Parts: sequence; C-alpha cells; structure tokens
Amino acid sequence: KFGNVFGKFNNHIDIRPFHLYSIQKFSNKSCLYFILFATQKYLQHFKMSDEANEKNVAATSTIRRKLLQFIKKYFLEGQKYSHEENTIIQEDRASIDNLLDRHRKLFGFLIPIIFFQTIYWLLAFRYNFYHYFKEKYTMSIVMIFGALIGGMTTEGGGAVAFPIMTLALNISPVVARDFSFMIQSCGLTAASFSILFTGILVEWHSILFSTFGAIFGVIFGLEIVDPLMTPAEKKMTFVSVFFSFAIALFILNFEKKRKTFDKIDQFTLSRAFILMINGFAGGIFTGIAGSGIDIYSFSILTLYFRISEKVATPTSVILMAANSMVGFFWRYFMQNAIQQESWEYFAVCIPIVVIFAPVGSYIASCLHRLTLASFIYILETVALVSAFLIIKLDWPLIIFTMSIIIGSLIFYIVMSECGKKLMIQKIKPSEMKEKMNDITVASAV
Repeated sequence: KFGNVFGKFNNHIDIRPFHLYSIQKFSNKSCLYFILFATQKYLQHFKMSDEANEKNVAATSTIRRKLLQFIKKYFLEGQKYSHEENTIIQEDRASIDNLLDRHRKLFGFLIPIIFFQTIYWLLAFRYNFYHYFKEKYTMSIVMIFGALIGGMTTEGGGAVAFPIMTLALNISPVVARDFSFMIQSCGLTAASFSILFTGILVEWHSILFSTFGAIFGVIFGLEIVDPLMTPAEKKMTFVSVFFSFAIALFILNFEKKRKTFDKIDQFTLSRAFILMINGFAGGIFTGIAGSGIDIYSFSILTLYFRISEKVATPTSVILMAANSMVGFFWRYFMQNAIQQESWEYFAVCIPIVVIFAPVGSYIASCLHRLTLASFIYILETVALVSAFLIIKLDWPLIIFTMSIIIGSLIFYIVMSECGKKLMIQKIKPSEMKEKMNDITVASAV
C-alpha cells in the first residue's frame, strides 16, 4: 500500500534513489517519517508553484498595464478645445443646437465631405472626369497618404505630393506646385472646417497676421523668385527646408517637460510684425513649392512663442488652407498659367482628399505629439535621401543644398534660444505674483 500511495508523488518528487525492495524493509516508524517527509516536499513544491504563478500573473499584468499606458499616451492623447466639451446637455431638449453639441465631431467630419463630394460628382458626371482615372490613378493612391499627413501634421498634402511627383514620377515642379495649391484648397479647407466646427483650439493672432504677410510672400514668390530657379534647385530647396524643419522639430522635442502656452500672451505690435515677416518668408517658399507657410508658422509658434503643438498644428492647417487658395487664385486668374496636367491630377484626387484630410485631423487629435513628430522625421529623411539619389547633383547644387540646411538649422536654433529667454520673462512675473500673494496671506494670518 505504501508503494502505491508513494507512487502518486512520482510526478513531483524524485524517487530514483529509492526502490520498492528497500521501502518494504523499512520499519513502520521509518515509513511514517518518510511519508511525512514526502508530503512536506510535495506541499513545498506546490507552494513554490503558486508563488511562481503569482509572479507570472503580476509580470503579465505589469506588461499589459504599461502597454495600455503607452497606447493611451501616444495614440489616444486627445485634443485641446476652445470650449468645454463635456458640457451636460438636458436629455428632454431636442433642439438642433443640442443635437450638434452631442455629435459635434461627427458633423464636423461629415459636413465638408458631403459638400465637396456632392459638387465633385455633379461636375464629374457633367464633364466626364472618369476617363482620367485610367492614367492618373497613381496620384489618387498617393494622395490617400498625402491627405492623411496633411490633416495630421503641420505639413500640407503638398509635402507628400511635391516630392513624389517631382522625384519619383519625374513631373515638372511647376505642375506639382500648382497641383499642391489646387488640392490643398479643397483638402485642407475641409480639414479647417472640421477644426473650426469642433472647436479645436487655434492661435488666431498667428492666423490673422501670418496670413497677411504670407499673401504678399506667395505673390512675390510666384512673380519674382520662381522664374529665377531651375527645376533641380526647386526640388532641392523643398527637401532641404522640410528636412531642416524635421531637425527643428527634433530640437523642440529634445527639451523634456518644457512649459508651453495655448496662446501668445501680451500680444504687442512688435509680435504682430514678427508674425508678418515670418509669414512673408513662408509665403515665398509656398510660391515656389506649393507649401511652406505651415512649417514656418509652426516653427515660430512652438520654438519662439512656446505654443503647444496641439494648438500650433491646427493653426498651421488653417494657414496653409488660406494661402493655398491665394496661390490657386493667383495662378488661375492673374497668371492664367495652370497647365492641363495639373487639372487632370486635380480631378482624380478631389474625392480622395476631402475624405482623408478630415480623417487625418481626427487621428491627429488622438495621437501624441511625439508620434506625429516621428512621422515627420521619417518622411523628410526619406525625401532628402531620395533627392540625393535621384537628382544628378553638381557641386554648386550640393553647396546650395547644404547652405539651405545649415542656414535653416542655425535660424531654428537661434529662434529656440530666443524662445527660452521669452519664456523666462513670462514666468518671472507670474512667480513674483505668486510670491506676493503668499506674503500677503502669511501677513494676514
């Protein structure tokens, strides 16, 4: 009997040193001691197993919790709004205003899509746009990603369209620039409507004064600067400036736990002048490549004025939409120089862009700023490397490209340092005010 009972412990206790013959010779007292010893070992084994299981469960729970925290931080952060989004609405009221408040994000997404899709398909049916898709469908696919990035980041859809059209598809920079104006006039306008309708917080000082300066910059770039540059110079200028912007964004994100603001405090005439000059410079670049005021606006807001990226990004989207319409207007009505090829690409991309640009804006409201920045790092690095591989560069063009990158980098670093000093000036008065309040309270006590 002892042999049969002891055999049940075979899976947990090493009984190889023992044999049934030896066990049968044990006295009853020895057998009792041995059974107690085996039972103790058996219980210790299961106790250790339970502790190991508890440790495994705890480790799994910790990993799961950290994974959820990572996803929530970088992919579900949320957007800043100009109104309190969680306002309690009475259920018994069925007015249109309450319906819009309950489903503001949904309406902000659907209204521009329905508007542009209705107009497009009426025109497509009237003028038979369908045959353009046979040869131009490639750009429809490209602009899925272009519209998403245009709505998600500070870069317009032209930031994707221009390098792909000029570098990969070998299309004229003039055609790519005009196409960027045209498609951003629709896609970014749709995204801008979603931003404004849902009440996402923007910096209105920047929109007003940067746009005022950029209007003259776009016209100056189209009329004066653009005719002086070769196609290769336009391509390298685009990738160089945008790559410099990626470096500036990296510098910005390198500062840990930096203090940011939601608007430009103590707005003065000098700050309005700074925004107009910056807008003029960005407008010139927009006149050359189809986009640029967006990254110039984002840079000065985040590096100099220390505005939060969650505010600067939708602000730059609205700025780029407005200045794209200015460029489109000037090229079509004043210069009358938009080529047929640009119109054909425009025809096959409108129904795509007006859907995915608002989608990009919504996705951006969920993602962390570092996640968006990572997309820009990858995009601009690939664009610069592709330009060096595809374009046949001579030494003057290489020097020209490196000068733009180094000059832009120095400009961004200086702007960042000036922004730090400006932030210190902002913080000191508030700290002094808090100290004075503390002294007043202490004296009263």
